[in-house]
Amino acid sequence: MTAGESPADEGPVYYLISDLHIGGDEQLEHVDFLDELLEFLRTLEETDEDAELIVNGDAFGLWEFTEVEGIEKFDALLEGYPELFEQLRATGENVRITLIPGNHDYELAAYDEYVERLAAYNVVLEQEEAITREVGDRSVWIEHGMQRDPNNRVEDFGNPYANPLGYHVNRHITSRAGQLSDLGRYNWLKDIQAVSPTDRIPMWIISKYFYREMHPALRYAAIPFLLLFELSVLSVLLLLLDLSGIWSLPVAVATDLIERLGLIGSAIYGLLAVNLVVVALLLLVAIPLYLFARDVRTTLDRFGIVRANEPSNPNEPYVEAAREVFESSPETAAFVYGHTHRPAVSEVDDRAVINTGTWLKRLHRHEVIFGLLPPVFYPSFRLNYVRISEVDGGVAVDYRVIDKPSPVKEELTLTERLLTYDKRIEGDVPERVVIDADVRVSEGDERV
Repeated sequence: MTAGESPADEGPVYYLISDLHIGGDEQLEHVDFLDELLEFLRTLEETDEDAELIVNGDAFGLWEFTEVEGIEKFDALLEGYPELFEQLRATGENVRITLIPGNHDYELAAYDEYVERLAAYNVVLEQEEAITREVGDRSVWIEHGMQRDPNNRVEDFGNPYANPLGYHVNRHITSRAGQLSDLGRYNWLKDIQAVSPTDRIPMWIISKYFYREMHPALRYAAIPFLLLFELSVLSVLLLLLDLSGIWSLPVAVATDLIERLGLIGSAIYGLLAVNLVVVALLLLVAIPLYLFARDVRTTLDRFGIVRANEPSNPNEPYVEAAREVFESSPETAAFVYGHTHRPAVSEVDDRAVINTGTWLKRLHRHEVIFGLLPPVFYPSFRLNYVRISEVDGGVAVDYRVIDKPSPVKEELTLTERLLTYDKRIEGDVPERVVIDADVRVSEGDERV
């Protein structure tokens, strides 16, 4: 069998999605992918497969509701998304729909009333941190993944008051962003959940202030000066080489050319001189600010709020967790998690480790072509789902993406688009892997 082939399924089929984050205060109520989600559910409503849809955490953004508490948040969801719940009811008549709690909807595990309320819409809520499903002679381990994250781990699962640090961050920062977003020149602050990892949020805010909130006259006056930064640094280096007698040709050629330009050359001299003075002052200020910021970051790292040194592989905690599951349960063919919003299908110890990604908008940092300008954060969507089924000889993991165009032209200014050149978003995920009967990933594998 070659990669991409789809042999006949032999038994139950599981569809998995995660991290929808539906709901929240004010501007967070908007769901960019609602039409696509409804169509996906309609497709499952019409399938003739023995199928189950599993949402492995963060179906809802319950943490982002701050004006209602407890089970009242479910009423807010019903009021905000009636069409979604009616479609869940219709789809659930044909396929089983199962939710497990994530961190953003942890309250699903803390209030038994959610079980009854969701059941009315043919949704089964399993108040567990992890569940398993049988696929032939093998099994699949499914969790959200917050238990591998120190900032979002719930130490007393099921206790409504056992909220981790992430709960307070979302309640006081993310929810507040949703309440304030429409006050800006452009309604961008609501996208705070799309910034990953979260330690990029300060730079994202600086970027959006510069390209969106700053008065246009001030921004366009600042851009030429900031673009001259690298030229000024180069001029200083060449001047030092000239004064030291190492290499004088560039300075001699530049001086002769500028002198030939007359008044224009004098203006260039003046501009460079002013720019060099300002750059020197900025550097003098930047050095102590850098040392201060580094110390603050180290302090925040001690408290577990940010990581001063990001691991080279952010998936490593989940890979280690998968290895523990594979060792304790040799029949496990795949380990499925979400939480990090990074879609992936990888091979670990001859089994599959799967990240179900997110349906939220994602923002990808791209540096500008040149000059001392803030980076640009490119928006994109990857509405992905994973399909797991038994096939002749093993377990098949199919990765699928629902097409949704990137809103680059609507959300980025012309300046942002002109100043960036690397438009790549993220790496590919193999469309299909097959874990053979001897639990080896045989095709289309992506090694960690």
